[in-house]
Amino acid sequence: MKIIINPPQSIHEIGQRPNQEDAIAQWDNRLFALCDGMGGHERGEVASQTVSQALVTWFKGNINPDKPFTDDMLNAAIEYAYTELDKFDDDSPRKMGTTLTLLYIHAQGITAAHIGDSRIYHFNYDCGEAVKYVSRDHSLAFDLFQSGEITYDEMVNFPQKNIVTRAMTPGKDNRVRPDIIHITDIQREDWFILCSDGIIENTDTFKFLRSFRPKLKELDEEVCQRLIANTTDNQDNHSAWLIHVAYVFPDDGDETLENEELTARCNALNIIRQHHAEENKSATDDVVIVEKAEKSKSLLQRMKEAVNIIMNKNKH
Repeated sequence: MKIIINPPQSIHEIGQRPNQEDAIAQWDNRLFALCDGMGGHERGEVASQTVSQALVTWFKGNINPDKPFTDDMLNAAIEYAYTELDKFDDDSPRKMGTTLTLLYIHAQGITAAHIGDSRIYHFNYDCGEAVKYVSRDHSLAFDLFQSGEITYDEMVNFPQKNIVTRAMTPGKDNRVRPDIIHITDIQREDWFILCSDGIIENTDTFKFLRSFRPKLKELDEEVCQRLIANTTDNQDNHSAWLIHVAYVFPDDGDETLENEELTARCNALNIIRQHHAEENKSATDDVVIVEKAEKSKSLLQRMKEAVNIIMNKNKH
C-alpha cells in the first residue's frame, strides 16, 4: 500500500519544568520517534535525545523505503540506540533513562513500538468505532489495573502513576524490549498520535481523544494549536507527533496483510474492554459460578471452561 500523509504537526512544550526532557525526531516523513527522559537535570534530556537521534541515524544509514521492513530491522535500530546510550553510562546507581514511542510508515502498513508510558493512539472519527489503538502503558498503575487490584478510575488518579515498569536505560543488563504492533487497517482520515504522558496530565485517554476531535473544516495546524492551548497549564514537559492520513492507495497482496490491533495484548483497549465487560455483567441465569481455578490455568482456559458450563446447562 502507499500511504500519503498531510504535513506532520508536532508539539514540544516545556511546561512548568526548568528543563526539557522530552525529545522528538523524524526521518523522511516515514519515521517518527518521541522519547520522555528521566533521571534529573542534564540526564533525562541526554537519554531522550540520544535515543531519538540514534534511531534517525540508524534508519538513514540502513533502510531502503522501497524494500520490505521487518521486526529484525526495528530491533537492530533499537539495539543501536542502546549502544549509543551506553556511552553515557556513569555507573550511577540511579540510571538515566527514557521512554520510547516509534512509528514507521512503509509499504506493508505501519509498524508501531513503545517502551514505557508515552502513548501511541490510532483513531478515525469518520469510522463507526473511532478509537482503534491505544498503547498499553508499562507502568505500575496499569499493571495494578490489569491484575484487578484497582479500578479504571483509580488507575487514572493513581498517586504513583508516573512510575514506569519498562524504560530504556544504559547498561548491557538493562535491555528491555518494546511492544511491537503491525497496523494494516489504515484508512483515509486516520490519525496517529505519539505523545508523552505530560499531554494527558490533567485528563484520561478518552476525554483527551474527545477533546482532540477535529472540527468541521479545521486545518491540521489549527488542531495542533488547539491541543497546545488545551495543555498550556500542564506542569510536565509535553510533546506529541500528530500524523494525519490523507490517502491510502492499495497494492496487490494487501489483503493478505494481518492487522493486529483487534487482538494485540499491547492494545490497552482490549484490556479495558475486557475489564468493563466483567464489571458490567448482569445477575442473570447466564452467569455461572465455576470452581476456583488453579493458578497455572490461563485466562483463556478459564473462559473456555465457563463457556462449556453455560452450553451444557442450555442443553438440559
